[in-house]
Amino acid sequence: MIHKFSVVHPKAKLGKDVEIGPFSTIAQHVEIGPGTVIGPNVTIMDYVRIGNNCRIFPGAVIGAIPQDLKFAGEVSSVEIGDNVTIREYATINRGTAASHIGVTKVDDNCLIMSYVHIAHDCHIKNNVILTSYVGLAGETQIDEYAIIGGASAAHQFTRIGTHAMVSGGSMIGKDVPPYVLAGRRPLCYGGINIIGLRRRGFTSEQIERIHDIYRIIYQVGMNISDACRKVEEVLEVSEEKNIILSFIRASQRGIIPYKAKFMEEE
Repeated sequence: MIHKFSVVHPKAKLGKDVEIGPFSTIAQHVEIGPGTVIGPNVTIMDYVRIGNNCRIFPGAVIGAIPQDLKFAGEVSSVEIGDNVTIREYATINRGTAASHIGVTKVDDNCLIMSYVHIAHDCHIKNNVILTSYVGLAGETQIDEYAIIGGASAAHQFTRIGTHAMVSGGSMIGKDVPPYVLAGRRPLCYGGINIIGLRRRGFTSEQIERIHDIYRIIYQVGMNISDACRKVEEVLEVSEEKNIILSFIRASQRGIIPYKAKFMEEE
């Protein structure tokens, strides 16, 4: 159903049972999958593809050109997966050719809360939660099941690992490794995201393996490269070990440091 006060370009591609509320604008080069509900006062600009069964709330703007001075008017895009919820006044910008990516992606089953900003060429993977007022600079990557607390800001090119949880109000200037809790200023390691991992079906054995890895990474006094080699040498092969070491070794900005008195009162 398309409300009579909405403006939908006749060449926009709308799937079955798409709903578009009043005063929303859908541009020409837009594709919206079946069952998606677009609320009132939503703006979806050119070169946006939205999947099935998404919900987009009032005031959201998807597909505006990137806020990047290198952008030269090239065709770039936004891709939204299936079952994504985008709350009030969130903004998601298109990619840029200068990044060699050209697409901003939000994968399946994500929750993007109110006033979140996702800049050019970010990649938000499946089942991520971005809490209200989170701001992501260009080319930020957030892996599966990560949760970013409200009013946090991520520096350009930073990465947040799978199943990590970052506390509200954080300034994310270095990469946050998989499975960890992060908080304080400057942002630092605060242990394993045990509650989150248990909720997602991780066994006690898996959680203990993760603990063993981070004890070596953060608590034996080695530099990160040596600690990774030590993990490789002394711990048995596991999926968790491979994920953590691959993430750390691929880090361009370095990972957050360790601080023993995490989240204690000053």
